[in-house]
Amino acid sequence: MHAPRPPAVVFEDVTCRFGPVAAVDGVSFTVRQGELLTLLGPSGCGKTTTLRLVAGLELPSSGRIVIGGEDVTALSASQRDVAMVFQSYALFPHMSVAENVGYGLRMSGLRARERAERAAAALDLVGLSGLGGRMPSELSGGQQQRVAVARAVVLEPDVLLFDEPLSNLDAKLRRRMRDEIRDLQQRLGLTVVYVTHDQEEALAISDTVIVMDEGRIAQEGTPRDLYERPVSAFVADFIGAANLVPAEVLSVEAGRARVALGPVTLEIGDPDVTPGPASVVIRPHALVPAAEGDAGALAATVVRGAYLGARLELELDTALGRLNAVADAGAALPARGAMMFFRIREDGLAVLPPVSEGDPVPGPRAEPADHAPLSASTRAA
Repeated sequence: MHAPRPPAVVFEDVTCRFGPVAAVDGVSFTVRQGELLTLLGPSGCGKTTTLRLVAGLELPSSGRIVIGGEDVTALSASQRDVAMVFQSYALFPHMSVAENVGYGLRMSGLRARERAERAAAALDLVGLSGLGGRMPSELSGGQQQRVAVARAVVLEPDVLLFDEPLSNLDAKLRRRMRDEIRDLQQRLGLTVVYVTHDQEEALAISDTVIVMDEGRIAQEGTPRDLYERPVSAFVADFIGAANLVPAEVLSVEAGRARVALGPVTLEIGDPDVTPGPASVVIRPHALVPAAEGDAGALAATVVRGAYLGARLELELDTALGRLNAVADAGAALPARGAMMFFRIREDGLAVLPPVSEGDPVPGPRAEPADHAPLSASTRAA
């Protein structure tokens, strides 16, 4: 009977300091073999520094990093079996597509014929068969991204790293490329650590998501866990749109909490809630149209509305404060100042601790980038 394979990546209480600043502060997590784990968060949260620590482009100030069962804490990038796909693609403009893909193989001493065969196979994997003779400048942005992926995959690394790989693409191409990356990862059983600030991208492709804030892990879980059961206002606001409303937990019985939100009283399934002050996350889809006089109906005045094709987005003035809601695009867009009624349904609600007046405002913040851009000549590329 074969012994179980060790986890692909293990971080044990890893800290990385730049002078007095802890860019990564006591971070621990495990990446399973064949898993796609995404590091998600705003600029300056530590996600890119964490990726660089996996790659060996930064070394930790303390803690331990294990890749494939080997302690690599003190090893450089060239001594680790990882490959990285860069935000800027980092293709060599003077080399053909095939030469770019085979560059890492050439550095490892592989013969020209085998390099060419493996490069052609990698290009076929990413849908670029027959384009090996072209120059990068002759390709579209999406094709250049595929070349960057092929260059990393051809090395057959233990761990494949993606640093904001889709940020330079337009929205439609970004969606197509994220689906292609996920499909390739699953077909080949690749272990991937992926960095993005785009929550929709993270939810769409990940097995596990780690939300980072100020160098620490704010929450780790599946995309559904994070969206439906956030542990803080920061996570709730960063993972999708969220309305945060002060509330009072009146009672808890059999894992269901009776919660008062202003004039409305709801029952919310949450086994970890205790009676007392709280905050309730209301996702926009949890506000559904109702008729005046319906049980639990909440009056609302439309502050603004927007037609977005598949849905309407509404900002409402209610007894609970300003709330964002979504509605079926088949309905007419209500005029500013129109009176509407909504009820709050249970799916799309989560109970959190109360938010104090001095607490930081949740959500994305404008902060310095994690670190300097990566060099195009780095082995991990």
